[in-house]
Amino acid sequence: AEGTSGGGDKPLLAFLNWCREVGLELSPKVSVSREGTVSGYGMVALEDVQRGELLFVVPRAVLLSQKTTSIRGLLEKEHGALQSQSGWVPLLLALLYEYLAEDSPWKGYFSLWPELGSLRHPMFWSEEERKQLLQGTGVPEAVERDLASISYEYGTIVLPFLEAHPDVFPLQAQSLELYRQLVAMVMAYSFQEPLEEEEEEEEEPNPPMMVPAADILNHVANHNANLEYSPECLKMVATQPIPKGQEIFNTYGQMANWQLIHMYGFAEPYPGNTNDSADIQMATVRAAALQGATTEAETRLLGERWDFLCQLEMVGEEGAFVIGREEVITEEELSATLKVLCMPAKEFRQLKKRDSWEEDGENSLILTNKTIPKLKASWKVLLRNSTLLTLQAYATDLKSDQELLHNKEARAKLSWKEEQALQVRYGQKRILHQLLELTSS
Repeated sequence: AEGTSGGGDKPLLAFLNWCREVGLELSPKVSVSREGTVSGYGMVALEDVQRGELLFVVPRAVLLSQKTTSIRGLLEKEHGALQSQSGWVPLLLALLYEYLAEDSPWKGYFSLWPELGSLRHPMFWSEEERKQLLQGTGVPEAVERDLASISYEYGTIVLPFLEAHPDVFPLQAQSLELYRQLVAMVMAYSFQEPLEEEEEEEEEPNPPMMVPAADILNHVANHNANLEYSPECLKMVATQPIPKGQEIFNTYGQMANWQLIHMYGFAEPYPGNTNDSADIQMATVRAAALQGATTEAETRLLGERWDFLCQLEMVGEEGAFVIGREEVITEEELSATLKVLCMPAKEFRQLKKRDSWEEDGENSLILTNKTIPKLKASWKVLLRNSTLLTLQAYATDLKSDQELLHNKEARAKLSWKEEQALQVRYGQKRILHQLLELTSS
């Protein structure tokens, strides 16, 4: 346990002892530490690490999942009653059991978990804070959906199960608050093993599982380590050289800042997150198109066009078009929508008569920062108006966020939540303002 903070860190020592006992091998070149990390515990290189070097190995028996927990037999027996929309209930029950069990084989692993009462996900912010700081970003709506489904899942599946097995679960397991905290832990710290390629078509995705040591690594878009799966174990491998003293970062996937804060409780400071994106709600594009309809006949025709796009499954009530920094990520859906909403009425009638949605060259247009200025004028107007409507949803404008970001004194006074929310809003607005510029030429 070299490189640990002076040996006085009891949770860390308990965790490292546990790793030795269960055969979870850390490379002598890495150290788990709170020093030199972006947030909480992390992993730091004690010496130079080469690309392809093994950082640690986690035997499969050490993973905590519905298949390894001490109550796996009960979870298998009750499998049918534990089905839910999220598919997470069996893992959550396993965590609930092991977390509260005095003699859990994972006790040393839990010693390094963050305090459950201090998790920073927006689901633990007040509704007022979410609204005030994150309005327009899509986070408040995502959190409301989560909270509703967590309460429903707890009330209809989890609580009846806990009540039916009082010999297995102590009374303190019956807590919606604790369940919510464990959901946040699964959101932020669990891993899903990718399916084999031949399985991808029919199979359900693998259920989530906890991977001790791997969940200590923090995330950045430009990461330097990656988790590899093999039949006996999971290995964390360096994907690029890591100089001595540098933090080791995994990736949680290509995540925009609003997804990072929603699922993990932090945002990556601008301009670090190259995967950042902004959403334009599909319903907003419809609203922008309706602004341009001046007669009842035009409004009716617009309704027909929208229904046609719904039938093609290009749009839906809940959906959003995703705009990245360099290109539109949902380009197929957005170009089809612009095309159908902007085409002359006669052309639309002909299109409806055809059986199939022909892929002509224009349809599969690639929407990037280079091609957007070259779009038809009517497409650009609709895209611009949709962007303006989207920007109206935020509580602040780009200019005030920008001033706050560059004013050292004002920024130093921000709370942690205010700082994270500022990063989320600012990144999205930068992308939307760029789209305004691209569509105004």
